[in-house]
Amino acid sequence: MAQSSSPVSGVADRYAQSLFELARDNGAVETVESELDAFQGLIDESADFRRLVESPAFTSDEQLKAIGAVVASVKPSELTGNFLRVVAANRRLFALPGMVRGFRKMAADHRGEIVAEVTSAHALSDEQRRQLSEAVGSYAGKTVTMRESVDPAILGGLVVRIGSRQIDTSLRTKLNSLKLALKEVG
Repeated sequence: MAQSSSPVSGVADRYAQSLFELARDNGAVETVESELDAFQGLIDESADFRRLVESPAFTSDEQLKAIGAVVASVKPSELTGNFLRVVAANRRLFALPGMVRGFRKMAADHRGEIVAEVTSAHALSDEQRRQLSEAVGSYAGKTVTMRESVDPAILGGLVVRIGSRQIDTSLRTKLNSLKLALKEVG
């Protein structure tokens, strides 16, 4: 993975790498990836869980008990459950979203895929999704996994991120560019 100057990124990358290697050696990459996605969903959907993950105010014992309760409720694989407990015990929950992103990238690389993060103003139809996947796949020369999100603020068009590359055809960006050009002329 690309090195980052952020200490959080470094912590996240190391934990993600360790988990990925264990999952790969145990033939559990897809299972762990799916379970991590579910935990990321909990972080995204629950303000209380997000606060537990992000806040330094909780002690490691409090974080460990809370993660233990969540793990007992969700019942992920032993590998994912143990990983989350270790992360909590080491007071590294703040880096969990970065760990999930890092694991996803490693899993996609392992499968020979690339991940394209696609933001659109409206949900894509199946046909639009298929065409975009084919276009990105032919551009990258790999199988594409798309992670889609909807952001009405872009007004129209798409924003596609593949690794460090971004293709922005959003109407918002085009209007902002036009506004800058008009300011320069006037």
